[in-house]
This record gives sequence, structure tokens and C-alpha cells, in this order.
Amino acid sequence: MTPPPGLGTWTARRARNSPNRVALVHGDTRTTYAELDDRVRRLAAGLRGLGVAPGDRVAHLGPNHPAFVETMFATTGLGAVFVPLNTRLAAAEIAFALSDTTPRVVVTSDDSKASLLAPSDSGDALLALEVGGSYDELIAGSEPTDLVDADPDALAVLMFTSGTTGRPKAACLTHANLTWNALNVVVDVDLRSDEVCLLSAPLFHAAALGMTCLPVLLKGGTLVLEQAFDVDRTLDLVERERVTIMFGVPTMFATIARSPRFADADLSSVRYLLCGGAPVPPSLLEVYDHRGPAFLQGYGMTEAAPGVLLLDPAHAHAKVGTAGRPHFFTDVALAPSGEVLVHGPHVVAGYWQRPEETAAAFTDEGWFRSGDVAEADDDGFHRIVDRVKDLYISGGENVSPAEVEGVLAGHPEVVDAAVVGVPDDRWGEVGHAWVVLRDGATTTASDVLAWLDGRLARFKTPRTVEVVEVLPRNPTGKLDKPALRRSLGQ
Repeated sequence: MTPPPGLGTWTARRARNSPNRVALVHGDTRTTYAELDDRVRRLAAGLRGLGVAPGDRVAHLGPNHPAFVETMFATTGLGAVFVPLNTRLAAAEIAFALSDTTPRVVVTSDDSKASLLAPSDSGDALLALEVGGSYDELIAGSEPTDLVDADPDALAVLMFTSGTTGRPKAACLTHANLTWNALNVVVDVDLRSDEVCLLSAPLFHAAALGMTCLPVLLKGGTLVLEQAFDVDRTLDLVERERVTIMFGVPTMFATIARSPRFADADLSSVRYLLCGGAPVPPSLLEVYDHRGPAFLQGYGMTEAAPGVLLLDPAHAHAKVGTAGRPHFFTDVALAPSGEVLVHGPHVVAGYWQRPEETAAAFTDEGWFRSGDVAEADDDGFHRIVDRVKDLYISGGENVSPAEVEGVLAGHPEVVDAAVVGVPDDRWGEVGHAWVVLRDGATTTASDVLAWLDGRLARFKTPRTVEVVEVLPRNPTGKLDKPALRRSLGQ
């Protein structure tokens, strides 16, 4: 099989086939594929003039913006490596990412992090290109250059994982990894060339980049880039741009559904709501069933670029709570422990400068160890049970917090829930739960515990329940369990 071409040639190929189609919408700016390719070629020439060579790193620090897309394609079109940086990280964490990947250039529109781009201890200045300033001047002052069709197995993107424990690791995503993942989405989501995708989830995460940005551009659709999620702005854009696909996490779509504008909003153009991070509750499925858009739920990880499992709309109700079946070019197996093992052309070969972590992440046969425990039914649908490290032992019995959270979510007045194990003198560990109640609910923590009686084995039932306004989640929608443990002094 002939390997797919390098990522850096995509804009040229799109400009050749659909030059006048709109590629990007950002505010009042609309960029066609021909215009995007021209800016990418000029930026590539400018970066080369600044000394960027194959294998060098070029980073981006800022919110969703056309500059992210342009920098990614220009960098990979030079045979260099793109490093998207998470603007939500603390200054010390961003400083670590910069020292770990040593980019030659950083494209930035985040003024609050400007001090991080000062000369390093070695005296080497980190060159910053400011969007709206030196970045645009570099593009305007450069002549378009040809882009490199990189080796498919060459490194294209270094993306730091969203894990919140231990030293951050950057997954080494190749051109082939990203392309095969995009093909998985194109096949399984049945993307069309006239898709209009509203993207307010941050592109510096693998989910937004791999599940929407790259597949939509591969098909020649339009990306509507938003700096952050806002309910009213979302509904305005859906109507104005005739959005066909939105990507987000369940809490985002629940927030939209609670808006006073939801009942009368024009959602007729929306085909799919692509959702990850957590299962969509049955009640939320029903809310959107009445409005038309269908949920496409999934499970993935940065190391798989990121798609692994997909739950199609046809099985959303019958297989509620599952993450679906493997993508077309993906293979999934369960270890004897229940851990999800992943194999496919979209799975990374390892982590940047982390040989020990890389070795530990794969089985002897080359399957990636996800760290997640799952169960599979006879039809091949996988239910993610929990993280291996989140399981706790109460009275000698393994307890899955995710299972308990799923039962809690079934309470008619509970809209979100989290559980962790806490030390106990008698049982070793017991559960502590946090619940978020729907607006106007009068249920108490004691009521929730009473409701669980008979619905869970005694050893699984949390010892204590705490009612809170909101639960901490990372940008991909996953519960921030370390933050919850820290709130208990663990």
C-alpha cells in the first residue's frame, strides 16, 4: 500500500481541487483554500529564512485562530515539527514544554505568556512571532515557496498529553498517524465536502485537531474557528453559517440545551454533534432527539491521534453508556486485566525524549497500553469502566469509580457526578462522591445516599456524598481526579 502524502502538502492539494471554497471562518474573516495555501507557502518561506530546517520545532501559543492552522501546515511543509502549546497551563508548565521541545520559533497571540519567550539561561533567544504584528509582516514580506512532501513516518506534531499526573509527555505524532486518523473519521463519520464545522474546543488538544480540524480540511469543508465556547455566540453562528457539525463535551451541549434560546433556535442545518470526554446521559440524548442533531460519541487518546472507538447515532440509545466500536483502521483488544490495548497506523511510536515511558506504554507485541479498563459486549461495543489507577479497593473488593458515577448520573436530579477512593481504617478505602444537581433541585446528600440503596452493592456505595455547583474537568471533558483528591487533602 502506498503511504499517504505528508501533511504539509494538504493546502496545495485542496487549493488545486477546490480553490474558491471557504476553508476558514474567523470573526468576519473568510479564507478560501487558495488564500490559505498562499499564506502557508509565504509563511513557510519566512520560517525558512529565520533558520527553520527539517526536524526543527515551531510552536504555537494562543487560542483558536487561522494562525494555528497556517503555522501547522507551513511547519510540516518544511519538514519541521509543529508544537501546539496549551494556553491554559500555568507559566511554569509552559516553560517546561518549551525547554523540553526547544522550538526555534514560537507563534503567539497570548500576551500573558510573553515573558516565557525571553532568552534562556544559555543565552539563546526564543524568537517570537506575534499574530497581528511580526507574524503577519513575515507572511506579507515573503514570496511563496514549494512545500516538502515529507516521509509519512517523519515526526509532524509533538502534542503534550492531557494527563495531570507525573512529568508531562509529548506524543510523537507522525504525518501518517494524523492522516490515518483523519481517514478513520472521514470513513466512520461519513463527512461531506460541504461540511461546516463549528470549533470552539481548543485546537491544542488532539480531540479538536484530529477529530474535526484535519478531517474537515481533508474533505474540503469549512472550519468556523472560535476562541472560546459561548452559548449565545454558538447559537448565532449555527444559524448564520449553517453549521453542520459541532464538536464538544457533554457539559457543553447540556449548557446549550439549558439556554432560553434553545427551544426556538434554528438547528436545522446541524447533522452531527461529535462528543467525547464522557458518555452522553440518556436525558441529553432525548433532548436533542427532539431537535434533530444526532450524537456521535467517541473515545480516544492523544497517542492515537486520537480516535479509537466511535458510537454511531444508530446505536446511541441501544448501546447507551458505551464508547462504541473501533474505528475502521483501528484494532482494539482487552488485556486480561481489562485494560484497553490499541493498535493501528494512527498510533504513535512513542514519547519525545522519554525512552522509559515509551517502553512501558507498549506490550511486547506492540499494542499501546491505554491505562483504561473496559468491557466489551457480544456486538463489539466497549464500555469504558475506569482508569486503571483510579480503581480502589474497599474491603478486598475492586471498586470502579466510573461505575458508581454512572449510577449516580441516573438519579433524576443529578446532572454530574464524581467518585474517588479515600482512606478508611476499617475497609482500607471507601468512596467519596461529589454530585452536581439540576437547577431548582431540592435533593440533599442524604437523599442521594438513600437513593443508592439497592442500586449498588454496599461496598460500592460511597460513604459520603457532597453537593457542589460544578466539577473540575480538563478541556477534553474528563474529570480532573487529581484536583478532586487535592480538595480532600490527598
